[in-house]
Amino acid sequence: MKDTEFIPIASLNQYSYCPHRCWRMFCAVEFVDNQYTIEGTSLHDRVHTFSEGYREDTWQVRAIWLKSEEYKLIGKSDLVESDSGELYPVEYKRGKKGEWDNDELQVVAQALCLEEMTGKKVSCGYVYYAQSHQRQLVEITPELKQSAIATIESVQTLLETGIMPKPLYSKRCKGCSLYSQCLPKAAQKVGRYQEAS
Repeated sequence: MKDTEFIPIASLNQYSYCPHRCWRMFCAVEFVDNQYTIEGTSLHDRVHTFSEGYREDTWQVRAIWLKSEEYKLIGKSDLVESDSGELYPVEYKRGKKGEWDNDELQVVAQALCLEEMTGKKVSCGYVYYAQSHQRQLVEITPELKQSAIATIESVQTLLETGIMPKPLYSKRCKGCSLYSQCLPKAAQKVGRYQEAS
């Protein structure tokens, strides 16, 4: 990747979830669907149709492109809302509520783009979980911004070098659609294997 190329906002979510998964998706261009990814794709197919209008007193626009020259980010928003002059991104996810912070980082990345594009400070955003029909507030704190910026730098390095991170087994592997490609437990077993003498 050349330093002038943009990285997908969604890659921050994937990298935070698992650097090896991010490498497979964005460097090796490997992807396998499972029940969860199909449900997520179906949700985003419905959300990613451009529309604009008011819902009560809140202005909403769906499926607009967000971009940051400073951070070299690009991606399509699920929903951006404006209420009383305040802008905030809303990221749609399948499921109930995220156990990990990767969904939050995706919201922060969208906020960074919105701030640069509009010149307005974005103090919060939301993750909407379709299964529970609940929004989770994401406060854009300085600490969360720094975490997002560090993740952006890590993804940029990953895409520029193409160096594959080692697969590491964790609870996150349970629902991963790329588990059968990665086989993190097999890598651990091979590392412990010793030939009998």
